[in-house]
Amino acid sequence: MPAPAFAAALNEQVGHEFAAHQQYVAIAVHYDAETLPRLAAFFYAQALEERNHAMMMVQYLLDSGAEVVVPGTDAPRSTFADIVEPVQTALDQERRVTDQISALTALARETGDFQSEQFLGWFLKEQVEEVASMGDLLRVVQRAKDDPLRAEEHLAREHASGEVADPTAPAAAGGAV
Repeated sequence: MPAPAFAAALNEQVGHEFAAHQQYVAIAVHYDAETLPRLAAFFYAQALEERNHAMMMVQYLLDSGAEVVVPGTDAPRSTFADIVEPVQTALDQERRVTDQISALTALARETGDFQSEQFLGWFLKEQVEEVASMGDLLRVVQRAKDDPLRAEEHLAREHASGEVADPTAPAAAGGAV
């Protein structure tokens, strides 16, 4: 069983992941309302990823015999001035999550909880990819600010193939993939 401090912090992180899910849904809805379907689809997919991250953490807590407490979240930001602001919001969020996962890893290490530290290794790797992906998308939308269809074309070209499930990802509660 994880140290009580780690279990409490991981439960808190579940809330952060659900908040990220909601923020990505809000961003996707914004792009949908602006008739930018590729940007919307990208963020709907990101929202599902964040939800699954929360469910992976829930499953870990269940598997390790720790209490699961699903915290509430604040309302996400839902209005944006242009096509750049939502992606900047997403990048800022990914950087915060990276800091949160790093702090969780440090806590696991401090408490000698090597199983939890190992569990978080996948999330650390995932955050490198998420920050890089959002940083790339930010540069694209900055260049396409005055012609959003260029960002749509970029996503159509660069994200045309479906995502393949990562076989190294932790199991998610409820069978989420």
